[in-house]
Amino acid sequence: MSIKDVAIIGQGPAGLSAAIYTARAGLDTIVLGCAPKVAGDYDIDNYFGFPQGIKGHELIELGCDHAAKYGAVITCERVLSIHMEPDDTFKIKTDSGEHRARAVILATGVSRVRPGIKNISEYEGKGVSYCVSCDGFFFKNKKVFVVGEGVFAANQAMELKEYTPHVSIYTQGKRPDMPDSYMQRLQEMEIPVLTDKIVRLEGEQFLEKVQFEDSSTTEVDGLFVAMGEASSLDFAYSLGITTQKIFIEADHDQKTNIPGVFAAGDCVGRFLQISVAVGEGAIAARSAINHLKGQKKKES
Repeated sequence: MSIKDVAIIGQGPAGLSAAIYTARAGLDTIVLGCAPKVAGDYDIDNYFGFPQGIKGHELIELGCDHAAKYGAVITCERVLSIHMEPDDTFKIKTDSGEHRARAVILATGVSRVRPGIKNISEYEGKGVSYCVSCDGFFFKNKKVFVVGEGVFAANQAMELKEYTPHVSIYTQGKRPDMPDSYMQRLQEMEIPVLTDKIVRLEGEQFLEKVQFEDSSTTEVDGLFVAMGEASSLDFAYSLGITTQKIFIEADHDQKTNIPGVFAAGDCVGRFLQISVAVGEGAIAARSAINHLKGQKKKES
């Protein structure tokens, strides 16, 4: 597998802006992610250079064309996990395969989907987790549930099987949104996909039971939340990135606390505007370029 210089997670304004700069600087750049929310059929009337306004999808199409002009590869792949390898590169697993990169720019926006469990915050760190690679080890041979309806939930459940045989997926009343290939793999691994809705958690000091919408309960040791698609927070948990509530902490150079990982746009929680995201994407790209130059100097 070839190693890219830069992997950009997110195909929105921040990610595409970053891709323009890294690709133009000659870095082997890949952009992973599908059409963002901004790529809709609505007018944007406050973006510099478009006094008559522009449709969201038109702006994103122009951004893709601009980044591709300099050689950036843009592919609609949903990222499921990112892990740092022993050689300080990053392994990125998607719904279509795997990629490796020397630097990562997170530009995923902010879109964590909550599972609708009333008192879930009371059990965070006490049986509730958002990161299998961080906490799966603590649930060896224990009974665990994954809450989610899509490929992200399936991937987390399959990863949990490395620690315990007792894994189930609950979709919170939603219809499972997974390709047949994933449903087949889950069946082969004996991971049931159930549509029951968990509404409340119970336990003295740690999670002991879940209560369903029909008031019935069942015992469980751990609950892993994986609703919708993987978000910037999910990647932050697995990489050890510092966060503030639902946002990634990044300095004025868009650097996170993890060398080689940068963040830009809504996921850092500043002024949530397209113009700001574009600027932060450019800064993150510059920082990634400088980081890789520094790596090459050390190697030479």
